[in-house]
Amino acid sequence: MDAAIGLAEQGGFEAVRLRDVAETSDVALGTLYKYFPSKEAILLYAVNEGNEGLERLMVDDPPRGETPPGRVADFFARATGTFTRRPDFARAVLRAIAGSDRATAIQQAGFHLRIGRMIIAALRGEKPDLSLPLSEPIGTAREQSIALMLNHVWFAALLGWSSGLHGSDVVADRMSQAIDLMLGGSK
Repeated sequence: MDAAIGLAEQGGFEAVRLRDVAETSDVALGTLYKYFPSKEAILLYAVNEGNEGLERLMVDDPPRGETPPGRVADFFARATGTFTRRPDFARAVLRAIAGSDRATAIQQAGFHLRIGRMIIAALRGEKPDLSLPLSEPIGTAREQSIALMLNHVWFAALLGWSSGLHGSDVVADRMSQAIDLMLGGSK
């Protein structure tokens, strides 16, 4: 995984070739293919590992704000900053998510479930409960819907950032607008 991240950081999605990942990590190519059938799979695995780190950060330092909109806005500002800090890797991951097939559907779902859980925790002013399995739904139907819609807006804004349409500051602005529309203000 570290080899794939390093290659992505150096040259983006195109630089992550499983043959190079195997060589860099001194793992047989056949062994690598056994666990990761594609570069999309290894990149999604890497981003899910990163999301686990973001969850731990949200436990240690929960989103700040007096209101649910304020806490959710803080979560997205921090998540966006963390994600875009390594731009070539982030762009490779976004391309992997957007261009993946059914073989990586579980990893894609894990990515979105983790983000959703952190959104719901921010809405409630709670720390994410890392002891719960991802398969166990949390939150009310309304909270789950809010988390899903905000997750979609964030992903779309990140895709715009990834393609060079706008900067990461616009991602934060789009998230503030979506939060304001759904929750009535992020201050």
